[in-house]
Amino acid sequence: MSDHTIVKNSKNVLFLVIVAALGYFVDIYDLLIFSIVRVRSLHDIGVSDADMRTKGEFIMNMQMFGLLLGGIMWGIIGDKFGRIKVLFGSILLYSLANFVNGFVTDYNTYAMVRLIAGIGLAGELGAGITLVSETMSKENRGYGTMIVAVVGLLGAAAAATVAKFGWQNAYFIGGGLGMLLLLLRVGTFESGMFKQAEQSEVSKGNFMMLFTNRKRFVKYLCCILIGMPLWFVVGILITLAPEIGKDLGAPQVLSAGTGIMYTYIGLSVGDLFAGLFAQLTKSRKLTMLVFQLMSVVSVLVYLNAHGLTEGQFIGICLFIGFFIGYWATFVTIASEQFGTNIRATVTTTVPNFVRGSLIPITFGFEFFVKYFTKQGYQHSIIYSAYVMMGIVTVISLTALSQLKESFGKDLNYVEHDDLRAGNINIASEMNA
Repeated sequence: MSDHTIVKNSKNVLFLVIVAALGYFVDIYDLLIFSIVRVRSLHDIGVSDADMRTKGEFIMNMQMFGLLLGGIMWGIIGDKFGRIKVLFGSILLYSLANFVNGFVTDYNTYAMVRLIAGIGLAGELGAGITLVSETMSKENRGYGTMIVAVVGLLGAAAAATVAKFGWQNAYFIGGGLGMLLLLLRVGTFESGMFKQAEQSEVSKGNFMMLFTNRKRFVKYLCCILIGMPLWFVVGILITLAPEIGKDLGAPQVLSAGTGIMYTYIGLSVGDLFAGLFAQLTKSRKLTMLVFQLMSVVSVLVYLNAHGLTEGQFIGICLFIGFFIGYWATFVTIASEQFGTNIRATVTTTVPNFVRGSLIPITFGFEFFVKYFTKQGYQHSIIYSAYVMMGIVTVISLTALSQLKESFGKDLNYVEHDDLRAGNINIASEMNA
């Protein structure tokens, strides 16, 4: 291969990483904008203070349900028709949904539009990570996914900043950013591994393949469960900062928008360090273990910060964010566990199922809040947070122990499945 070809290929790969990173930036912006403008926007459409938490949780759950539906849909499209088609289709859908969101005037419409936005958002990260993982070398792909995560997670800071100019404007700007990125994606190229798999007769994008064999299903389930603590922290502990701050006796109302912004700044830095730590130790599992254990410590600090000031809250959010900064590592693990013919399906559905896990987590959290309230506990929200953090952490660590190390694994293979007998073609899965 000539030096000119090598340089050209390097530039193409760099462009692909940049496009994926900016896509994730807009994805995070749009994913979190509701959490940031929740109180202000619901007030403006007539939701009372008494219903603020429960109705806000319902709209958030509608968005998460959309992510579940979209994860399956975009994952199948990605494996059947290509990763690039997902990058174009998903961003178009959620950009249009955000434009519409700026015009909502009632609660039901708000919830429905967030459902549609969730469906669109579901395709962004999985398609981007899959493309980067399949395009870069097995030794360096961790750096690529790390860059995607670090740049992308700064979208939370952008969302918190833009939200200060009004919640409607925040949605309009989110839609505009998406349309600009859509134009930038003209010229992106398809994964070589996908093109090879496309020529074969192997089943592609078959979501049911993940359920027709026990070993494969358990591996898939474990990939989902290892990410649950992160979304409990973001979706409950930080999003409900005003209510938690009140329970902790904070002298002033804590801002969810401020909390999300600084948590994601910390998360972005944490993702950088997690990626470097994984490259140095050549172990993604060890990285996940260290960061998850330290995230428990950071949450304990938060839930014991009685009378915390706004400055202390910002510092704690940075602390928490750093140690939940294993998002890119977690998604990369999922991407590396499965063959090319179902990799996009897995890499797209897993992070969205993790986001969707916020639905049962919310139900569990509310169950414990009601239970502790009935028992006469004064700080029912805090006690419920302790219990739920313990539950999701135990589940996550148990799941992590069941997965094989995937660092440096060759991803150029496909998976076969005889759906009638449920037999696996071992020759094609020697790397699995």
